[in-house]
Amino acid sequence: MPAGTSSLSALASHARGHHRRGRCNNWRGRSARVEASASTERRPTTLGEETRKDFPILDQKTESGAQLVYLDNAATSQKPNEVVDAHMFYYKDYNSNVHRGVHYLSSKATDAYELSRRKIARFVNAKTDREIVFTRNASEAINLVANTWGTKYLEAGDEIILSVLEHHSNIVPWQLLAERTGCVLKFVKLTKDTQELDIAELRSLVNEKTKLITTAHVSNVTGGEAPVAEIVELARGVGAKVLLDACQSLPHMPVDVQSLGADWIVGSGHKMCGPTGIGFLWGRLDVLETMPPWMGGGEMIQDVFLERSTYAEPPGRFEAGTPAIAEAIALGAACDYLSRIGMDRIHEYEVEIGRYLYEKLSQVPKVTIYGPPPSRGRASLCAFNVEGIHANDLCTLLDQAGIACRSGHHCTQPLHRYLDVPGSARASLYFYNVREDVDAFIDALRSTIEFFSEFE
Repeated sequence: MPAGTSSLSALASHARGHHRRGRCNNWRGRSARVEASASTERRPTTLGEETRKDFPILDQKTESGAQLVYLDNAATSQKPNEVVDAHMFYYKDYNSNVHRGVHYLSSKATDAYELSRRKIARFVNAKTDREIVFTRNASEAINLVANTWGTKYLEAGDEIILSVLEHHSNIVPWQLLAERTGCVLKFVKLTKDTQELDIAELRSLVNEKTKLITTAHVSNVTGGEAPVAEIVELARGVGAKVLLDACQSLPHMPVDVQSLGADWIVGSGHKMCGPTGIGFLWGRLDVLETMPPWMGGGEMIQDVFLERSTYAEPPGRFEAGTPAIAEAIALGAACDYLSRIGMDRIHEYEVEIGRYLYEKLSQVPKVTIYGPPPSRGRASLCAFNVEGIHANDLCTLLDQAGIACRSGHHCTQPLHRYLDVPGSARASLYFYNVREDVDAFIDALRSTIEFFSEFE
């Protein structure tokens, strides 16, 4: 963009006129056809069509008057009706604090809360629900491991291996731990051709000083999946632990913690059809039992004396204070919902629609997509840049056409520095998206690029 054209409000105003003059006729026509077809009764033919009725938030127009096309699922997913209802019913029907209470409401709340823990355990195929620790989010779960296991077992000179593509939540806690203990952080780069985790470099970094390997199971920018089996094998060879950030895998594919072989995984409720303010840590029970408490307070104790305290067994020792009861119950409802659809079915559908997104976006001139091609396996998201257009400007104007995409560094500043770009735009799909959403996005993107060309 030339100098003097940085006012997004001015650009947006121009874009509104651009769209009104018919420069997005293909997109507008397609939207009209979609709305027309929706008004006639027909059997849903795809998973996206089948499930959209469960997400009424998707059926609305934006402030610009355009039909909403939600493509920001890697940041947060939408919530189906039954999850919203589960959250609401707790407050309407049996609001009470959990555990220790003997009255009716407390017993009912406790049963629902602990049932949710069992649902999550089944969802990830944990051996026991005692391996599920409720946290506020995945970030807190990683901090929990760093501040318990890390503080107890790591010392100066010990090494933690990460990658350059990690979310800040899987970098900053380890940086803080390194400042306290003197342990050393090492970062694996990406392959040049496909921008996947360089397993050869990882192999060269692993040694007898390695105590932990931690990485994203699936990247929120490149969409690439980590080679978990090889990572676990390398870690076990030197007696190291493995932690996986599963925020972008749990919502989209079957995750079996017993098959993965990691020591911990972390999950975020709001990315998997659950509410905000709730996440979880899964850890092997024998590992959790070696970890000291992190936060002190009610619930995490066994006995408290003036001079000392003894602590509850896992997971209780890691859940100090009144928990996010409604959120935990609603997360259990989200696991029910996803399990009823079937994670295999969700993954199969997202592979298909994700490939469609990648192929359509690849055909747009001046677009660079980051990460491996679909033939290598990738999540149903595309982080990308358009030559000569800042990602924030691009997404601001896409919003005028109703397209909700994310722009910025996606909490992966080191990765974007590694890629030598200040940020990127990102379109990310979920199982309730349909091909028409992708078509609307591509048409609006082409129109936006055309607008910028004219504006220059």
